Amino acid sequence: MSTMQDVASHAGVSAKTVSRVFNADPHVRPETRDRVERAMRETGYVPNVLARTFRHGRSQSVGVAIPDVGDPFFAAIVRAVETVCAPAGVTTLVASIGDDPERERDVIEALLKAQLMGLILAPVAQDQSWLEPWLEHTPIEFVDRPAQGVEAEELREDDLDGARRAVEHLVSRGHRRIAFLADSVHPPSTQRRRDGWRLGLRDAGIEPTDVAAHATDDSDHPRHELVSIEATDPESAAAAIARMRALPDPPTAAVTANARVTMRAFESLKHGGWAFVGIGDFPMAHALTPAVTVMAQDPAELGRRAAERALERFESPAEPAREHPLIPMHLTVRDSTPAPRRAYPL
Repeated sequence: MSTMQDVASHAGVSAKTVSRVFNADPHVRPETRDRVERAMRETGYVPNVLARTFRHGRSQSVGVAIPDVGDPFFAAIVRAVETVCAPAGVTTLVASIGDDPERERDVIEALLKAQLMGLILAPVAQDQSWLEPWLEHTPIEFVDRPAQGVEAEELREDDLDGARRAVEHLVSRGHRRIAFLADSVHPPSTQRRRDGWRLGLRDAGIEPTDVAAHATDDSDHPRHELVSIEATDPESAAAAIARMRALPDPPTAAVTANARVTMRAFESLKHGGWAFVGIGDFPMAHALTPAVTVMAQDPAELGRRAAERALERFESPAEPAREHPLIPMHLTVRDSTPAPRRAYPL
Protein backbone atom coordinates (compact mmCIF):
# COMPACT_ATOMS: atom_id res chain seq x y z
CA MET A 1 0.00 0.00 0.00
CA SER A 2 1.52 3.34 -1.05
CA THR A 3 2.14 6.20 1.38
CA MET A 4 1.83 9.96 1.11
CA GLN A 5 5.62 10.10 0.68
CA ASP A 6 5.35 7.70 -2.27
CA VAL A 7 2.84 10.04 -3.90
CA ALA A 8 5.07 13.04 -3.20
CA SER A 9 8.08 11.36 -4.82
CA HIS A 10 6.02 10.26 -7.84
CA ALA A 11 4.62 13.77 -8.33
CA GLY A 12 7.89 15.56 -7.58
CA VAL A 13 6.45 17.57 -4.69
CA SER A 14 6.71 17.58 -0.89
CA ALA A 15 4.55 15.45 1.41
CA LYS A 16 3.10 18.70 2.74
CA THR A 17 1.86 19.58 -0.76
CA VAL A 18 0.20 16.17 -1.05
CA SER A 19 -1.47 16.78 2.32
CA ARG A 20 -2.75 20.16 1.14
CA VAL A 21 -4.20 18.65 -2.03
CA PHE A 22 -5.87 15.95 0.05
CA ASN A 23 -7.32 18.61 2.38
CA ALA A 24 -8.59 20.75 -0.54
CA ASP A 25 -6.31 23.70 0.24
CA PRO A 26 -7.42 26.45 -2.20
CA HIS A 27 -3.88 27.88 -2.34
CA VAL A 28 -2.48 24.91 -4.29
CA ARG A 29 -1.93 25.75 -7.96
CA PRO A 30 -4.28 23.86 -10.33
CA GLU A 31 -1.42 22.28 -12.29
CA THR A 32 0.17 21.02 -9.04
CA ARG A 33 -3.17 19.67 -7.85
CA ASP A 34 -3.65 17.78 -11.13
CA ARG A 35 -0.15 16.29 -10.91
CA VAL A 36 -0.66 15.14 -7.31
CA GLU A 37 -4.10 13.66 -8.01
CA ARG A 38 -2.69 11.78 -11.00
CA ALA A 39 0.14 10.45 -8.81
CA MET A 40 -2.42 9.29 -6.25
CA ARG A 41 -4.22 7.27 -8.92
CA GLU A 42 -1.02 5.85 -10.43
CA THR A 43 0.46 4.78 -7.08
CA GLY A 44 -2.84 3.42 -5.76
CA TYR A 45 -2.76 5.73 -2.77
CA VAL A 46 -5.87 5.42 -0.58
CA PRO A 47 -6.21 8.67 1.37
CA ASN A 48 -8.69 7.62 3.98
CA VAL A 49 -8.67 7.18 7.70
CA LEU A 50 -9.43 3.46 7.57
CA ALA A 51 -6.32 2.78 5.53
CA ARG A 52 -4.22 4.86 7.91
CA THR A 53 -5.67 3.08 10.91
CA PHE A 54 -4.86 -0.36 9.50
CA ARG A 55 -1.37 0.69 8.48
CA HIS A 56 -0.37 2.43 11.71
CA GLY A 57 -2.64 0.82 14.29
CA ARG A 58 -3.94 4.23 15.33
CA SER A 59 -7.31 5.83 15.94
CA GLN A 60 -8.74 8.30 13.46
CA SER A 61 -8.36 11.24 15.84
CA VAL A 62 -6.14 14.21 16.60
CA GLY A 63 -6.14 15.44 20.18
CA VAL A 64 -6.10 19.07 21.33
CA ALA A 65 -5.25 19.83 24.97
CA ILE A 66 -5.59 23.50 25.96
CA PRO A 67 -5.99 25.45 29.21
CA ASP A 68 -9.54 26.74 28.60
CA VAL A 69 -11.95 25.93 25.77
CA GLY A 70 -13.90 29.10 26.62
CA ASP A 71 -10.94 31.37 25.99
CA PRO A 72 -11.39 33.06 22.57
CA PHE A 73 -7.74 32.44 21.64
CA PHE A 74 -7.77 28.72 22.36
CA ALA A 75 -11.28 28.29 20.95
CA ALA A 76 -10.01 29.70 17.65
CA ILE A 77 -7.14 27.19 17.68
CA VAL A 78 -9.60 24.33 18.14
CA ARG A 79 -11.81 25.54 15.28
CA ALA A 80 -8.79 25.80 12.98
CA VAL A 81 -7.66 22.27 13.85
CA GLU A 82 -11.15 21.01 13.03
CA THR A 83 -11.13 22.74 9.63
CA VAL A 84 -7.95 20.84 8.73
CA CYS A 85 -8.93 17.49 10.21
CA ALA A 86 -12.60 17.22 9.24
CA PRO A 87 -12.07 17.09 5.43
CA ALA A 88 -9.56 14.29 6.01
CA GLY A 89 -12.13 12.30 7.98
CA VAL A 90 -10.19 12.83 11.20
CA THR A 91 -12.02 13.51 14.47
CA THR A 92 -10.77 16.26 16.78
CA LEU A 93 -10.76 15.30 20.47
CA VAL A 94 -10.60 18.34 22.75
CA ALA A 95 -9.64 18.38 26.43
CA SER A 96 -9.43 21.35 28.80
CA ILE A 97 -6.50 21.22 31.22
CA GLY A 98 -7.64 24.16 33.34
CA ASP A 99 -5.16 26.24 35.30
CA ASP A 100 -3.99 23.47 37.63
CA PRO A 101 -0.56 22.12 36.55
CA GLU A 102 -1.19 18.98 38.60
CA ARG A 103 -4.00 17.96 36.23
CA GLU A 104 -1.98 18.31 33.06
CA ARG A 105 -0.38 14.88 32.92
CA ASP A 106 -3.62 13.00 33.70
CA VAL A 107 -5.56 14.91 31.04
CA ILE A 108 -2.92 14.47 28.34
CA GLU A 109 -2.24 10.82 29.08
CA ALA A 110 -5.96 10.10 28.81
CA LEU A 111 -5.86 11.53 25.28
CA LEU A 112 -2.64 9.80 24.29
CA LYS A 113 -3.91 6.40 25.40
CA ALA A 114 -6.49 6.70 22.62
CA GLN A 115 -3.60 6.09 20.15
CA LEU A 116 -3.92 9.47 18.49
CA MET A 117 -2.62 10.36 15.05
CA GLY A 118 -1.21 13.50 16.69
CA LEU A 119 -1.58 15.82 19.67
CA ILE A 120 -1.69 19.63 19.74
CA LEU A 121 -0.81 20.90 23.19
CA ALA A 122 -0.79 24.25 25.01
CA PRO A 123 0.66 23.23 28.39
CA VAL A 124 0.15 24.83 31.80
CA ALA A 125 2.74 22.87 33.83
CA GLN A 126 6.43 23.77 33.91
CA ASP A 127 7.76 20.31 33.05
CA GLN A 128 6.79 18.00 30.20
CA SER A 129 9.83 15.70 30.39
CA TRP A 130 7.48 12.76 31.03
CA LEU A 131 6.32 13.05 27.40
CA GLU A 132 9.65 11.79 26.05
CA PRO A 133 8.47 8.16 25.49
CA TRP A 134 5.28 9.34 23.78
CA LEU A 135 7.20 11.54 21.35
CA GLU A 136 8.84 8.45 19.89
CA HIS A 137 5.62 7.37 18.19
CA THR A 138 3.11 10.26 18.44
CA PRO A 139 3.55 13.62 16.67
CA ILE A 140 3.11 16.33 19.33
CA GLU A 141 2.92 20.00 18.38
CA PHE A 142 3.24 22.55 21.18
CA VAL A 143 1.31 25.76 20.49
CA ASP A 144 1.55 29.19 22.18
CA ARG A 145 3.78 27.76 24.90
CA PRO A 146 7.05 25.84 24.45
CA ALA A 147 7.85 22.38 25.71
CA GLN A 148 9.86 22.37 28.91
CA GLY A 149 12.16 19.52 29.85
CA VAL A 150 11.81 17.83 26.47
CA GLU A 151 12.76 18.59 22.85
CA ALA A 152 9.63 19.00 20.72
CA GLU A 153 8.23 21.05 17.87
CA GLU A 154 6.53 24.29 18.83
CA LEU A 155 4.51 26.90 16.99
CA ARG A 156 3.95 30.23 18.67
CA GLU A 157 3.58 33.92 18.09
CA ASP A 158 6.10 36.67 18.73
CA ASP A 159 4.99 37.60 22.24
CA LEU A 160 8.06 39.70 23.01
CA ASP A 161 7.72 41.90 19.93
CA GLY A 162 3.94 42.11 20.30
CA ALA A 163 4.17 43.57 23.81
CA ARG A 164 7.07 45.80 22.83
CA ARG A 165 5.04 47.29 19.99
CA ALA A 166 2.01 47.76 22.27
CA VAL A 167 4.17 49.94 24.53
CA GLU A 168 5.63 51.70 21.49
CA HIS A 169 2.11 52.63 20.36
CA LEU A 170 1.17 54.01 23.80
CA VAL A 171 4.41 56.01 23.99
CA SER A 172 3.62 57.47 20.55
CA ARG A 173 0.35 58.77 22.03
CA GLY A 174 2.24 60.57 24.81
CA HIS A 175 2.17 58.04 27.65
CA ARG A 176 5.18 57.47 29.91
CA ARG A 177 3.73 55.65 32.90
CA ILE A 178 2.45 52.38 31.44
CA ALA A 179 1.29 49.43 33.56
CA PHE A 180 1.31 45.73 32.74
CA LEU A 181 -1.72 43.68 33.84
CA ALA A 182 -1.74 39.86 33.83
CA ASP A 183 -3.50 36.97 35.56
CA SER A 184 -0.53 34.68 36.15
CA VAL A 185 3.23 35.01 36.22
CA HIS A 186 4.00 31.44 35.14
CA PRO A 187 2.99 30.89 31.48
CA PRO A 188 6.04 31.45 29.26
CA SER A 189 3.87 33.57 26.96
CA THR A 190 3.09 35.97 29.83
CA GLN A 191 6.75 36.11 30.82
CA ARG A 192 7.73 36.96 27.25
CA ARG A 193 5.05 39.66 27.08
CA ARG A 194 6.23 41.16 30.37
CA ASP A 195 9.77 41.18 28.96
CA GLY A 196 8.42 42.89 25.84
CA TRP A 197 6.75 45.52 28.06
CA ARG A 198 10.10 46.18 29.73
CA LEU A 199 11.86 46.34 26.36
CA GLY A 200 9.30 48.78 24.97
CA LEU A 201 9.80 51.11 27.92
CA ARG A 202 13.58 50.92 27.64
CA ASP A 203 13.40 51.61 23.90
CA ALA A 204 11.57 54.82 24.83
CA GLY A 205 14.19 55.76 27.40
CA ILE A 206 12.00 54.76 30.34
CA GLU A 207 13.74 52.45 32.80
CA PRO A 208 11.24 50.05 34.48
CA THR A 209 13.43 49.41 37.55
CA ASP A 210 12.20 46.44 39.59
CA VAL A 211 11.07 47.14 43.14
CA ALA A 212 9.42 44.71 45.54
CA ALA A 213 7.16 47.47 46.84
CA HIS A 214 4.34 45.21 47.87
CA ALA A 215 3.71 41.58 48.73
CA THR A 216 4.26 38.88 46.15
CA ASP A 217 3.66 35.13 46.31
CA ASP A 218 6.65 34.43 44.06
CA SER A 219 10.04 35.53 45.41
CA ASP A 220 11.69 34.67 42.09
CA HIS A 221 9.71 37.44 40.39
CA PRO A 222 10.06 40.72 42.34
CA ARG A 223 7.23 42.99 41.39
CA HIS A 224 7.45 46.36 39.73
CA GLU A 225 4.91 48.79 41.15
CA LEU A 226 3.27 49.00 37.71
CA VAL A 227 2.98 45.22 37.24
CA SER A 228 -0.01 43.22 38.47
CA ILE A 229 -0.58 39.49 38.05
CA GLU A 230 -3.78 39.53 40.11
CA ALA A 231 -6.33 40.16 37.33
CA THR A 232 -7.99 36.76 37.72
CA ASP A 233 -11.52 38.24 37.84
CA PRO A 234 -13.11 41.70 37.48
CA GLU A 235 -12.90 42.42 41.21
CA SER A 236 -9.19 41.64 41.53
CA ALA A 237 -8.47 43.56 38.32
CA ALA A 238 -10.31 46.58 39.76
CA ALA A 239 -8.34 46.30 43.01
CA ALA A 240 -5.02 46.20 41.14
CA ILE A 241 -5.94 49.26 39.08
CA ALA A 242 -7.14 51.12 42.21
CA ARG A 243 -3.79 50.39 43.90
CA MET A 244 -1.88 51.80 40.95
CA ARG A 245 -4.14 54.87 40.73
CA ALA A 246 -3.25 55.63 44.35
CA LEU A 247 0.48 55.80 43.57
CA PRO A 248 2.18 59.21 43.86
CA ASP A 249 2.87 59.03 40.12
CA PRO A 250 0.06 56.83 38.76
CA PRO A 251 0.04 55.27 35.29
CA THR A 252 -2.01 56.72 32.47
CA ALA A 253 -2.01 53.58 30.33
CA ALA A 254 -1.73 49.81 30.45
CA VAL A 255 -0.87 46.76 28.38
CA THR A 256 -3.07 43.77 29.22
CA ALA A 257 -1.39 40.37 28.87
CA ASN A 258 -4.24 38.51 27.14
CA ALA A 259 -7.87 38.79 26.09
CA ARG A 260 -9.13 37.38 29.41
CA VAL A 261 -7.40 40.15 31.34
CA THR A 262 -8.62 42.80 28.89
CA MET A 263 -12.24 41.73 29.39
CA ARG A 264 -11.91 41.54 33.18
CA ALA A 265 -10.20 44.93 33.48
CA PHE A 266 -12.17 46.77 30.79
CA GLU A 267 -14.64 48.65 33.00
CA SER A 268 -12.00 49.69 35.54
CA LEU A 269 -9.61 50.86 32.84
CA LYS A 270 -12.38 52.79 31.12
CA HIS A 271 -13.67 54.51 34.23
CA GLY A 272 -10.11 55.25 35.35
CA GLY A 273 -9.51 57.08 32.08
CA TRP A 274 -6.53 54.92 31.16
CA ALA A 275 -5.47 54.22 27.62
CA PHE A 276 -4.89 50.52 27.03
CA VAL A 277 -3.76 47.97 24.46
CA GLY A 278 -4.87 44.36 24.81
CA ILE A 279 -2.71 41.51 23.59
CA GLY A 280 -5.12 39.32 21.68
CA ASP A 281 -8.37 40.31 19.98
CA PHE A 282 -11.74 38.95 21.11
CA PRO A 283 -15.36 38.98 19.90
CA MET A 284 -17.05 42.38 20.25
CA ALA A 285 -13.78 44.18 21.13
CA HIS A 286 -14.48 46.48 18.20
CA ALA A 287 -18.04 47.19 19.37
CA LEU A 288 -17.27 48.27 22.94
CA THR A 289 -17.05 51.89 24.05
CA PRO A 290 -14.21 52.55 23.75
CA ALA A 291 -13.41 50.02 21.04
CA VAL A 292 -10.31 48.17 22.19
CA THR A 293 -6.95 48.66 20.51
CA VAL A 294 -5.23 45.26 20.32
CA MET A 295 -2.12 43.48 19.25
CA ALA A 296 -4.05 40.97 17.16
CA GLN A 297 -2.87 37.39 17.28
CA ASP A 298 -3.64 34.78 14.65
CA PRO A 299 -4.72 31.69 16.60
CA ALA A 300 -6.42 30.28 13.50
CA GLU A 301 -3.10 30.27 11.65
CA LEU A 302 -1.45 28.70 14.68
CA GLY A 303 -4.05 25.92 14.85
CA ARG A 304 -4.01 25.33 11.10
CA ARG A 305 -0.24 25.02 10.95
CA ALA A 306 -0.16 22.72 13.99
CA ALA A 307 -2.83 20.40 12.58
CA GLU A 308 -1.23 20.23 9.13
CA ARG A 309 2.15 19.54 10.68
CA ALA A 310 0.79 16.79 12.98
CA LEU A 311 -0.86 14.99 10.07
CA GLU A 312 2.21 15.46 7.90
CA ARG A 313 4.44 13.90 10.56
CA PHE A 314 1.95 11.08 11.07
CA GLU A 315 2.20 10.20 7.39
CA SER A 316 6.01 10.54 7.39
CA PRO A 317 7.21 9.37 10.82
CA ALA A 318 10.87 9.44 9.84
CA GLU A 319 10.81 13.16 9.13
CA PRO A 320 12.89 15.03 11.74
CA ALA A 321 11.44 17.71 13.98
CA ARG A 322 11.93 21.23 12.71
CA GLU A 323 12.04 24.75 14.08
CA HIS A 324 9.14 26.98 13.04
CA PRO A 325 9.33 30.78 12.57
CA LEU A 326 7.45 32.99 15.02
CA ILE A 327 4.08 34.28 13.83
CA PRO A 328 3.95 38.10 14.11
CA MET A 329 1.19 40.01 15.88
CA HIS A 330 -0.52 42.96 14.19
CA LEU A 331 -1.48 46.29 15.77
CA THR A 332 -5.18 47.08 15.32
CA VAL A 333 -5.75 50.68 16.42
CA ARG A 334 -9.20 51.52 17.78
CA ASP A 335 -10.43 54.01 20.38
CA SER A 336 -8.87 52.84 23.65
CA THR A 337 -5.52 54.59 23.18
CA PRO A 338 -6.15 58.35 23.48
CA ALA A 339 -3.51 60.78 24.73
CA PRO A 340 -3.14 61.19 28.52
CA ARG A 341 -5.96 62.90 30.42
CA ARG A 342 -8.36 62.76 27.48
CA ALA A 343 -11.77 61.42 28.48
CA TYR A 344 -13.47 58.63 26.55
CA PRO A 345 -16.71 59.49 24.73
CA LEU A 346 -19.76 58.00 26.44
